[in-house]
Amino acid sequence: MDSLMDGNHTAVTEFILLGLTDDPVFQVILFMVILCIYLVTISGNLSTIILVRLSSKLHHPMYLFLSHLAFADIGYSSSVTPKMLVNFLVETNTISYLGCGIQLGSAVFFGTSECFLLAAMAYDRFVAICKPLLYSTKMSTQVCVWLLVVTYIGGFLDASSFTLSFYSLFFCGPNAVNHFFCDFAPLVELSCSDVSVTAVVPSFSSGSIIMVTVFVIAVSYIYILITILKMRSTEGRHKAFSTCTSHLTAVTLFYGTIIFIYVMPKSSYSTDQNKVVSVFYMVVIPMLNPLIYSLRNKEIKEALKRELGRKIFSLRHLLFCRT
Repeated sequence: MDSLMDGNHTAVTEFILLGLTDDPVFQVILFMVILCIYLVTISGNLSTIILVRLSSKLHHPMYLFLSHLAFADIGYSSSVTPKMLVNFLVETNTISYLGCGIQLGSAVFFGTSECFLLAAMAYDRFVAICKPLLYSTKMSTQVCVWLLVVTYIGGFLDASSFTLSFYSLFFCGPNAVNHFFCDFAPLVELSCSDVSVTAVVPSFSSGSIIMVTVFVIAVSYIYILITILKMRSTEGRHKAFSTCTSHLTAVTLFYGTIIFIYVMPKSSYSTDQNKVVSVFYMVVIPMLNPLIYSLRNKEIKEALKRELGRKIFSLRHLLFCRT
């Protein structure tokens, strides 16, 4: 264990990530599976960003937020997945003290940004369904920009609270983190410092953000449901509800796993269960989001067909000119 002497204590300068398993065969299987998931995540979310930028039919607030959600998913997955893939191939899974803080901060930043983006998308659906005549005013370009500014400032402040709390901890004993990434909770357990205040600040910060964003989403969908039930046309109800199903699915998956890890009592589940759920919401969900929106959204599917048609036409024209 690399260390520095500080008075009568030994300061840890790197950590060992225990990962998901010690079984070499299972590690190879997990490497292949997670590598495939990561490649699909990058390609799927990058395609979403490019499609929203290229297609004029998708230049609406909902798809603006969707492109930023895709960006957050790329960053969220990339904050932990590449290091996890490398650790499957090496004997000792180490990460430096500085690298651990950076990984923790980036994961919190993109995860928090996703919370704000899901709340902004819920508000967008609320305005579109409940106040359609005021949509252009309430969801103007200026409003969308301010919502995005709040999103990234909120992510930065929450990430700063975790990062500063981590760097204020002193580690002088075991350096084995019982996780596949530098999660804050197992790091606090290794600390030799007084964590009575240090652990409370980031918990209060993230807890407040989760409560506020869940409240915004819940209130938005309560009003949406009331508005849909008041509609006399069955077709109108179906159309209104269909615009929300993709977002509701993404919200349920993301917040469901967060609540399982951070809200349920620690005694009700094991560390191994925590790791599995963490893999799901940090690795799998960023892959599922573009699939959910592309498979259930008619406008995205039409835009994708249109852009593919243009590319095929351009390719045929190029080949014809050369011949």
